[in-house]
Amino acid sequence: MSLRDDAPDARAARWWHRLDDGRIQCDLCPRDCKLHDGQRGLCFVRERRGDAMVLATYGRSSGFCIDPIEKKPLNHFHPGSSILSFGTAGCNLACKFCQNWDISKSREMDRLMDRASPARIAEAARDNGCASVAFTYNDPVIFAEYAMDTADACHALGVKTVAVTAGYLHAEPRREFFSKMDAANVDLKAFSEDFYFRLTGAHLAPVLETLRYVKHETDCWLEITTLLIPGQNDGNDEIDAMTRWIAAELGTDVPLHFSAFHPDYRMTDVAPTPAITLARARKIALDNGLRHVYTGNVHDREGGATFCAGCGAVLIERDWHEILGYELDAKGACPHCGTALAGRFGAEPGRFGRRRIPLRVAMR
Repeated sequence: MSLRDDAPDARAARWWHRLDDGRIQCDLCPRDCKLHDGQRGLCFVRERRGDAMVLATYGRSSGFCIDPIEKKPLNHFHPGSSILSFGTAGCNLACKFCQNWDISKSREMDRLMDRASPARIAEAARDNGCASVAFTYNDPVIFAEYAMDTADACHALGVKTVAVTAGYLHAEPRREFFSKMDAANVDLKAFSEDFYFRLTGAHLAPVLETLRYVKHETDCWLEITTLLIPGQNDGNDEIDAMTRWIAAELGTDVPLHFSAFHPDYRMTDVAPTPAITLARARKIALDNGLRHVYTGNVHDREGGATFCAGCGAVLIERDWHEILGYELDAKGACPHCGTALAGRFGAEPGRFGRRRIPLRVAMR
């Protein structure tokens, strides 16, 4: 399939102000980049042109693909459904372990070979039977204007929207951005300021505030992912502190995904995460009261299953991203004990399976 391009390469950006010294400051995220004419922020997509700021990648993407919703990962949001995924280039974090570094760290704008307007993306999702559109691959907060316009177009056609994000943004854009999202997976990269500063060039506190905000101030369904890196954020004490915080601040029903690291980008000298590390982290989280804890990037049938918080029955059985069994009643509750399962469910799961379908997007 192809999407026709009717989107410009740039669009006026929001969330900035002029400084007394002649620069303008980007107010999207806590980096607060201060720019002279022609300069771009660390994300590389928000640029000063003259006396204003533009989003240089509006309408341009690094690629489109139809994925299973479980790949985002979201296990409690319309399981088994398909989702149209896309991103742009750049990122406002500087993770040394980035798993999508060829996209998020790209400073080559000609990598963005696919173009599509928000309306065409929404139509493509609808026409291909996708229940949702995901803003992913790189962090969607840096192309928030494009993502939000696309979300409006999707909602007009009955298509849901999903943000896969590190959650690193200021309060005002946070409020506007997540008001357009039906679900989000927020990447909580670690539970120490040292890790965030040393390995991502960012700070922990704004991410925790995003998690609190999404959970308590929006209708957006929330799940969390933590990539466990050997020797960096996989210690028992840190996992214990993190999962206790999630239980106390967000509640025990928020799904948590522990994902396995593989050597990449600037951390090729670190070994892959052993499966036993994920199992250990999952046990700590469960012992701390979290009800839905998953393992990712490994083959683990138990770590991929959804259990009833009431009676312990297996409600959703998975093999990688494919649903093998689904036992929920029409109200999304356990048929054995009647306990409601936290999330967004239908009477039947989707049947998309483990497929991945790239979409060709025609340029002008």
